[in-house]
Amino acid sequence: MDERLQKQIDFILEIDKSKNILRQTHLTHHGRRENDAEHAWHMAIMAYLLQEYSNEKIDVAKVMLMLLIHDLVEIDAGDTYAYDNDGLKTQASREKKAEDRLFSMLPADQGQVLKALFEEFNAEQTPEAKFARVMDNFQPLLLNNSNDGMDWTGHDISANQVYGRQNRSRPGSEKLFQITNQIIKENIQKEKLK
Repeated sequence: MDERLQKQIDFILEIDKSKNILRQTHLTHHGRRENDAEHAWHMAIMAYLLQEYSNEKIDVAKVMLMLLIHDLVEIDAGDTYAYDNDGLKTQASREKKAEDRLFSMLPADQGQVLKALFEEFNAEQTPEAKFARVMDNFQPLLLNNSNDGMDWTGHDISANQVYGRQNRSRPGSEKLFQITNQIIKENIQKEKLK
């Protein structure tokens, strides 16, 4: 096997570890906690289905790839819960170290492309990155709502905390932010969010 193919296979096997990274969000209807691979797959499909609600024209294939790779760094850095203030303080440095290691495993051309997509996602400046951020916020919101807010109540999360995260979705999709706002208000009324 040539060196390029060996590097690609090594990376493919390495990213399989994302199936072992458990998130705080539970699967629909009180299922087990989802893993990073399931989260990425779910958002990639969502991006295709919901692309018409992007505030700007997007390259949906680029958004889908961005979503599929954006949490791979958690193989090394671990999942940082969206409302873990201490974890959020060190998240960027942990993920940068993981980004450098993981994407350097690939042949240089492919590693550079994936690294650039990862950095574009985090910068949230392009239409694709803005819409990808919407998916990354909207997907766990939908799961939490389907679970009668159990992940919010289990972590004693407030509506202000959820709005703090979800407000980052507005630049990517005003329409989906309206749905988000409706879901949050319903969960406040149901006392699932304080």
